[in-house]
Amino acid sequence: MVAKIHSMGIYGMEAFPVEVETDLSSGLPAFEVVGLPDAAVKESRDRVRAAMKNCGFDFPVSRITMNLAPADKRKEGPIYDLPLLLSLLVASRQLACVLQDALFLGELSLSGEVRRIRGVLAMAAKAKEIGFKRLFVPAMNAKEGAVIQGLEVFPVEDVPQLVAHLTGRVPIAPAVPQAQAPDLDPLMDFADVKGQSEVKRALEIAASGSHSILLLGPPGAGKSMLARRLPSILPEMTFEEALEASMIHSVAGQLPAGTSLLGTRPFRAPHHTVSTAGLSGGGTSPKPGEISLAHNGVLFLDELPEFSRPAMEVLRQPMEDGSVTISRVGGNATFPCKFMLVAAMNPCPCGYFGHPSTPCTCSPKAVERYLSRISGPLLDRMDLHIEVPPVEFQELASDAKGESSQEIRQRVNAARRRQVERYAGKGYACNADIPAAQLREACQVTKEADGLLKDAFEKFGFSARSYGRVLKVARTIADLEGSACVDVAHAAEAVQYRTLDRKYWLQRR
Repeated sequence: MVAKIHSMGIYGMEAFPVEVETDLSSGLPAFEVVGLPDAAVKESRDRVRAAMKNCGFDFPVSRITMNLAPADKRKEGPIYDLPLLLSLLVASRQLACVLQDALFLGELSLSGEVRRIRGVLAMAAKAKEIGFKRLFVPAMNAKEGAVIQGLEVFPVEDVPQLVAHLTGRVPIAPAVPQAQAPDLDPLMDFADVKGQSEVKRALEIAASGSHSILLLGPPGAGKSMLARRLPSILPEMTFEEALEASMIHSVAGQLPAGTSLLGTRPFRAPHHTVSTAGLSGGGTSPKPGEISLAHNGVLFLDELPEFSRPAMEVLRQPMEDGSVTISRVGGNATFPCKFMLVAAMNPCPCGYFGHPSTPCTCSPKAVERYLSRISGPLLDRMDLHIEVPPVEFQELASDAKGESSQEIRQRVNAARRRQVERYAGKGYACNADIPAAQLREACQVTKEADGLLKDAFEKFGFSARSYGRVLKVARTIADLEGSACVDVAHAAEAVQYRTLDRKYWLQRR
């Protein structure tokens, strides 16, 4: 007889149904797995054989042929171990039950334990879409899959437990999704930052509108410390945002074990040695890179000029489109990547160019070469440029506490709520994502503010992109003040966040 068990596969972010077919026939004993399996799937034969024997089942002495349909899609990873074993049990008449509405996923140990796999959240969503009612997954993935409503997700510890459930002897209780509390580090608070009120203000604006920001200053001024405290003032994710971000982390195998959804916005800080594929994603079977893992969160690039030029340039298109497509011979994989880019850098190789007290030891040519590592198009895509000055001794020695992250976050939340209400039903939810075609409609400007923006455009030689980003930042500043229109004060503050490149870059070119 031919036994059929349902499972799933995944390519990029897209899950697809897989039917595991098993046929036992006479002839010399053999065990073949067909259907375009990779090496990990082929090795399932040995795991399945050992698991069956160690769980007390008889391994059939027959010619065993297993097919993973559709046969034209490559099957990867150990996720088919469990359905392969079940299919073999049904084909050898050691298990008799109805499995038509059930779907099985899981890697097996040699003793029959079911081990954690990646991508369960994406596959559970696809299973619900197709019409499956039951999903059997490793116990460590159960809360993850249970997030999808309308689908019963059963946590499986080992093969004997699953067989006992399927035969009706000892039922397994379905998993219940667990609400994730925010997991913010209490030590990461803006109240501990001495001085730097202007930089804190810029970060508050960036968080309110999801704007990208460049921090430029000497070593020890606090650029990294400030950037790493940014998640403490970001607004909490909606369920949809948390589901999107968690699905990407699930596909990458980076969702914490036993977790339903991410509790806080992602904060990714890759080392400057990261490759272009590490940033954008890639591999034979494409997997998400750092920019996708930062979806709905923050991508922090410390020491920006130390990143390779190709790695920096790969950011340009995803920053505009909010997604990245990886093309391979086997197909294309598209990953979402709407992230806040926060970059930090020194003004020169020694770090002290323009420092008020420490002299710079770099030659003008060395400073020019260092700054030229950041291309004009990438710099143009940064909404805010802010200089981080050295902290004065009086501020460092002071016992006074600054404004806490909780206080700042309340203002950020209020500004984001105004944006969500304003852009309801338009396909975007924050000022940084306003399409060019709707920019003037979304950013109502007073006559005085319009005149100031015109003067700044002509004086500083803004590009069309720079002008649009200044207008978006001005709209965010107006939202922080609860203003319906962009006034002259909002526009003036937004313009000052776009003059740093004129000071350091354009005057040296």
